[in-house]
Amino acid sequence: MEDPNNWRWIWLVAVGVFGVGEALLPGTFFLLPFAVGAIAAAVAAFAGAGLTGQWAVFVVVSAVGAVALIPLRRRLDKSEIPPGVGSRRLIGQDAVVLRAIAEGPGEWGEVRIGREVWRAESENHGLVPVGATVIVSDVRGTAVIVGAKTTSQSQVIEE
Repeated sequence: MEDPNNWRWIWLVAVGVFGVGEALLPGTFFLLPFAVGAIAAAVAAFAGAGLTGQWAVFVVVSAVGAVALIPLRRRLDKSEIPPGVGSRRLIGQDAVVLRAIAEGPGEWGEVRIGREVWRAESENHGLVPVGATVIVSDVRGTAVIVGAKTTSQSQVIEE
């Protein structure tokens, strides 16, 4: 096992193990520095470095990689999904009722938001007629919850 030629292949296997481990633990970047360190150690092994040199390269490159990824880890850990991503982008948007929303809980209709048609429920469970302009207050699964526009939201300044 002390033969440096054998370590070439051991480093390549380590690259695979660390790489697969990183893929199975997405978002952590815990094993990525070790995979990069193993790549560097494999390159050193193929270049003819001794076993001590290979290990030194592995440890140094892995440590530098781990330290270099700290800011990225912190940024990803503290970031939340902004409200304007995915279906949450619809909250606060105007919608036009295409199919009336009947009165009562669990009653559904359809609204058009931009170019998209969504299933909709009234937030106060009241009747919302076809053609009414409403505002999206929430998104639940594949449906939007809509409410009446207040006078301040729909008020038009006339001159």
